[in-house]
Amino acid sequence: MGYEITIKMSETAPVRIDVRDWPVIAEADAWDRGKGTLETASEYEVVRVREHKDGRRIVYGKSVSPARDNINAGFLVEVIFSGSDEKETVRAIRRVAGILKRESLAVECITALPARVLR
Repeated sequence: MGYEITIKMSETAPVRIDVRDWPVIAEADAWDRGKGTLETASEYEVVRVREHKDGRRIVYGKSVSPARDNINAGFLVEVIFSGSDEKETVRAIRRVAGILKRESLAVECITALPARVLR
């Protein structure tokens, strides 16, 4: 048994995954780095992309603040045909960052995705 987490989704019930089967392939965050780590920060935003070996991706994020309600967003990107997941992943990243009201995280997360090889 690995380390499981539950991810709150935007348009479906939450999903539970084993992080060993879904490694992070891209991420962007914003928090006060002078006050500890992301895990201990009282206020932060994060957008992550995890990928399963079968090609599916989960794009999700969270905004935490003691001054307002926490916001969660998440989307599953299915593999339709080879290469189709890239555009859908970018779209999902932009949607998550928009829900969190941190569009700058979208750009940062998109640029953190693995580079495509052009031939």
